[in-house]
Amino acid sequence: MRQPVELSKAYRLLNHGPTVLVSASDGAQRNVMAAAWAMPLDFDPPKVAVVLDKSTWTRTLVDASGRFALSVPCVAQARLVHWLGTHSGRETDKFAAGGVQALDEPAAHSPLVAGCVAWLDCERIAQPEQEQRFDLFLGQVTAAWADTRVFSAGRWHFDTAPEALRTVHHVAGGHFLAIGAPVEAGGG
Repeated sequence: MRQPVELSKAYRLLNHGPTVLVSASDGAQRNVMAAAWAMPLDFDPPKVAVVLDKSTWTRTLVDASGRFALSVPCVAQARLVHWLGTHSGRETDKFAAGGVQALDEPAAHSPLVAGCVAWLDCERIAQPEQEQRFDLFLGQVTAAWADTRVFSAGRWHFDTAPEALRTVHHVAGGHFLAIGAPVEAGGG
């Protein structure tokens, strides 16, 4: 039940501030990590920003491949998100040890995590100074998809989706919140 998302609407997949899973691969090597600091940057072409600490294996793979993906996990994956954020890919094959399944999406250049509710495949926009100084990576979104049970017609539908499909938001110290009920303030 996955559908492509118009790139002009891809920013909406991150605009509500969810924790994301950042994945990258280089040849047979791949990794995935949890990140709370990710955001949309632009509409056309769509761009994102994500903080990748110098010590992470994912960053090493992004440096080598020039690509990364953001997968937006849901409540049903909260334990996995925490585990991915507390284990190093330098020491553990997170896909094997964590039971992480990669989504079969031929158009993706980096691994997408199955069970998530949205995915953005990105090409790194190299900014060596800010990457070194601030650990801030920019990416141009080249493809995006969303689970139709939660996102369609360019917007999230958490009010009608099962609770297990709500996105998770890291608030510190291994604690997460699920996105809450919608509040309509007019407009579309």
